[in-house]
Amino acid sequence: MAYNLSLEFDLPAKPARIMQLLTDSALIRKWSGGEGTVETKPGGKFEMFDGWVFGEVIQASPTELSYTWKTTDWDEAAAPSTVHYVLKADEDGTKLLLTHTGFPDQAEMDEHKNGWTDYFFQPMEDFIMVFDKR
Repeated sequence: MAYNLSLEFDLPAKPARIMQLLTDSALIRKWSGGEGTVETKPGGKFEMFDGWVFGEVIQASPTELSYTWKTTDWDEAAAPSTVHYVLKADEDGTKLLLTHTGFPDQAEMDEHKNGWTDYFFQPMEDFIMVFDKR
């Protein structure tokens, strides 16, 4: 059985700004509260939340980003999953389409479904509202 998520987020900033928030180490630290690295080239390093999640960049462009994703909580033998973002401009900012595929089991998929909102996109939106909307 495949364990995959497709989620959609509406963010109040232009796609170029959202891509900065997804890839700039200093900005990642500010909105997430942890260290993060996204080397925007195929084969580049991906790491977030002080190393809790790590992987390798697959693709990076102005409107798309994908990388492998594996947490330190997963069994060492578990294959990494894949995260893919597509950013589309709309009148309110950006519609972000997230596809996260290849979870090791249902429990991890369920936890990540809430985690994407609670630990990733809600803090990012809060950061945008406080610092980008002055």
